[in-house]
Amino acid sequence: MMNTVLLAEDDRAIRHALERALTLEGYRVTAVPDGIEALAAAHRDHPDVVVLDVMMPGVDGLQVCRVLRAEGDRTPILMLTARVETADRIEGLDAGADDYVAKPFEIEEVFARLRALLRRAAPAPEAPGEPAVDGVVEVADLRLDPSARRAWRGGTELELTRTEFDLLELLARNAGIVLDHTTIYARIWGYDFGPGSKNLAVYIGYLRRKVDLEGAEPLIHTVRGVGYTLREE
Repeated sequence: MMNTVLLAEDDRAIRHALERALTLEGYRVTAVPDGIEALAAAHRDHPDVVVLDVMMPGVDGLQVCRVLRAEGDRTPILMLTARVETADRIEGLDAGADDYVAKPFEIEEVFARLRALLRRAAPAPEAPGEPAVDGVVEVADLRLDPSARRAWRGGTELELTRTEFDLLELLARNAGIVLDHTTIYARIWGYDFGPGSKNLAVYIGYLRRKVDLEGAEPLIHTVRGVGYTLREE
């Protein structure tokens, strides 16, 4: 069965090129030029994944993302943005996006990120006759319930995007182990974006803001030149 993609991009040339490339890659694509049509299509078609340009006239990509998340729609969202500063990327994550690609981009990178989002969105297959193995994961006062995709620090539930939860779960399941950048990229995105990418650093920074609450002992640590680990000090 073909995965369905909702693509919202106001630049006609980029929209048509992406629509054609995605179709040739095997996706069924609904392409729209603005945020209002994107919301209508999302409500009507229930796509498997959404690709949103940030800068659209009227209702922009960030507003579309916020509306969908406020409605409880957890469809994976990939943002396309020409704004590459860290603060701009964090704004997209704040709105509820799962990932982003900076313009100009290579189409293979878009494909890789979409594959990773769809893998994480798909339910994990269970072997016949075997119980599910996803139990609660606990490290210090951090608790994750992978089956419900919920997490708590102490008595506070954490509001995490899909990618943030996956990253936190990976760190928690490997508590005390330093995971290098390549391993994390492979496990979370299914693609190594290279030493120049700030993607992982942005997500780690944003995850720290949510997990390492004020007054609580920091759990997420950077091992300079190697990677990241989750542990009690």
